[in-house]
Amino acid sequence: MPICKALINCLNAASFSIFRSLGGKRHEELILPINSSLSVTLHQDQLKTTTTVACSRHFQEDRIWLNGKEEDINQPRIQSCLREIRRLARKRRSDEDLSNDISLAHRVHICSVNNFPTAAGLASSAAGYACLVYSLSRLFGVDGELSLVARQGSGSACRSMYGGFVQWKMGERQDGKDSLAEQVEPESHWPELRVLVLVVSAERKLVGSTSGMQTSVKTSKLLKHRADCVVPGRMEEMISAIQRRDFAAFGELTMKDSNQFHATCLDTYPPIFYLNDISQKVISLVHRYNQHYQDTRVTYTFDAGPNAVIYTLEDHVPEFIQVVRYFFPPETNGGEFVKGLPVGPASLSEDLKTAIGLEPVPKGISYIISTKVGPGPCVVEDPKLHLLNPEGLPKKST
Repeated sequence: MPICKALINCLNAASFSIFRSLGGKRHEELILPINSSLSVTLHQDQLKTTTTVACSRHFQEDRIWLNGKEEDINQPRIQSCLREIRRLARKRRSDEDLSNDISLAHRVHICSVNNFPTAAGLASSAAGYACLVYSLSRLFGVDGELSLVARQGSGSACRSMYGGFVQWKMGERQDGKDSLAEQVEPESHWPELRVLVLVVSAERKLVGSTSGMQTSVKTSKLLKHRADCVVPGRMEEMISAIQRRDFAAFGELTMKDSNQFHATCLDTYPPIFYLNDISQKVISLVHRYNQHYQDTRVTYTFDAGPNAVIYTLEDHVPEFIQVVRYFFPPETNGGEFVKGLPVGPASLSEDLKTAIGLEPVPKGISYIISTKVGPGPCVVEDPKLHLLNPEGLPKKST
């Protein structure tokens, strides 16, 4: 017999930073950054988190399953999001006559699945917490500035509450009420822009983003210089480049920011190494490719992991993917090397191969996800896609 009184199923996509809130927080509990940041939300058709939340008077306790495994619902950041959504729901009900709404005393079951590697520097926490907060807000009828709630789960999750190009304003208030996300441009703004995620490793990173940032705040002098002297001006330049759809300016700023992020990691004591040998070869490949054409055709960025996120324009995708295939030959009998948006054929000139001049590294890249800029979280109506069964437990397929 079904026991769920209410159930909401939502999708959200990963968002990748192009300007980061580097190295830590000025307030760790409220997750307030030391500088503003900017990211691009990717399309849910290729990279997505699916989250189903249900509540019922029959549930004995709050529970959560992530990627098929039950996790500790008492993790502080999960509890922060649950507590804040319930607080907002209580406030709404005190202001309005909502006696027929779902009881806040009912416990919730949460099930969430990523279709891309988790905790590998691919923004899984941002997508996951944004999807969680959006789902809970729909379940309990909460409106308002949800990025403030998502920020309490994962700082970058506040940006994932919107589609397109999104900035996280650091704010100045001690209570964090002005530290929120704001959309710079919608997903439709730059239709030619494409994103290629080069998955170098799907393994969990050795140093988590949060612990690494805490160490950087304590030990890196470069971090303070960056936050005070570099980011404010570059943020203005980047927003202007996006609004003008100036790829050359966008690309140069993106690469410089990525490089400075990892320089800050190296300036941390003890140093943090997120990039590996393959990551460094991808960086070299991008610069040699651009140098061959005397033009910024592709750009890279790396978050807290070895996997590269490549931005380029639609016309350059087929050739650049062939370049990656040539210098990082995949397994001939392996799975699909390019996933996501279809990519047309292309041939490589001998001049281009010679100009890049790197030694091929077989199986250096596991696979590529081809995608584009996408929208923010949305509700999925199809019950076949729900992750919880009528009893509020994960379906066997998850």
